[in-house]
Amino acid sequence: MFNIVLVEPQIPQNTGTIGRLCVNLGATLHLIKPLGFDIDDKAVKRAGLDYWKHLDLVVWESFEEYLKVHPIGKNSYLGTTKTDNLYFNAPFQKGDHILFGSETKGIDEKVLLAHPQQCITIPMGGKGRSLNLGVSVGVVIYDALRQNYEGFEKITIANTLKEN
Repeated sequence: MFNIVLVEPQIPQNTGTIGRLCVNLGATLHLIKPLGFDIDDKAVKRAGLDYWKHLDLVVWESFEEYLKVHPIGKNSYLGTTKTDNLYFNAPFQKGDHILFGSETKGIDEKVLLAHPQQCITIPMGGKGRSLNLGVSVGVVIYDALRQNYEGFEKITIANTLKEN
């Protein structure tokens, strides 16, 4: 449905959590090296629980390699705190690539400056600096789903609510 792209993620628990989100959304997770952890790290798998084996995962050796196959265009969004373009104004479509930078550096500013119309941000109060990467991905990807919910193949869980 969507492509979540993590550019040089550093924290394995965040990546595991985002992998779990991707499985539940039918999204592909793209990881761009260098990673701040081993992909087989127990923390990644613990955060991803038993979902990791179902994850559609693509690992890229570098950002340049990713860009050769998926150049930034109208179907790409760059998550950053360095823009006023609010994520909920972005017209997400199925198949879009939504990129997030590392927890410590974000996406390279040269890339952001080259594609200002593709930059999106999550509004935050004046005392905050940023959100956790897993939270940020969740906020944005579920709005993308809201905009494209028609035809979404949702899981079915038996209803356990009963009236007394």
